[in-house]
Amino acid sequence: MHVTVPYARRVESRPGLTIHRAEFTECDVVELDGLAVFSLNLALADFLCDGGKRTAFAALDEALRGLLPDHGLRLRENVRDRILDRRSKRGIHRAQMLLALATGKAESPPESILRLIVVEAGLPVPEPQYEITAIDGRKLYVLDMAWPALRIALEYDGFAAHEERRDHDAERDQRLAGRGWVTIRATAADLRDPSRLLAELQTHFRRRAA
Repeated sequence: MHVTVPYARRVESRPGLTIHRAEFTECDVVELDGLAVFSLNLALADFLCDGGKRTAFAALDEALRGLLPDHGLRLRENVRDRILDRRSKRGIHRAQMLLALATGKAESPPESILRLIVVEAGLPVPEPQYEITAIDGRKLYVLDMAWPALRIALEYDGFAAHEERRDHDAERDQRLAGRGWVTIRATAADLRDPSRLLAELQTHFRRRAA
């Protein structure tokens, strides 16, 4: 358990309890199910600056997911202000980069992490949840991530979901290929070691950009 206390409090960490010290006011604290916690914008700002990069980015994407555009904009502004107001400037540049990259459109935390991996590898920022439509405007497919100009799609396969949809996904990839798209599929193993995935992406980028 991680607990944040004011600098004046003399509480020490011990096994199972990690103590953090920070400046905060009563307005920064809200109560959820009887537990005193930091407000969402403050918690996200701290996490983006000091937390694990991938987990922090996925948490931000999840917080933005499903929000109306004006609510999402307000949350971004509040988090940005919290980042800039931090007493410690450590991590603020990283936090601002993550804040700019988040879209709230990822359907799962692994999709968010996958987006971060490809961007940090130097590839162009992909469009999330890209829709492919028929001539009459009907929605045919929604791609997890895409580079439309090159017709490169990146799909994340959660193990359980993919096992049940293997044949369906293969047929879908063939139909997309008929429209000029190449589909690259990533799994949880690629999040742990993305070298295979990134090499395949870079190969297709070179071919299609030529």
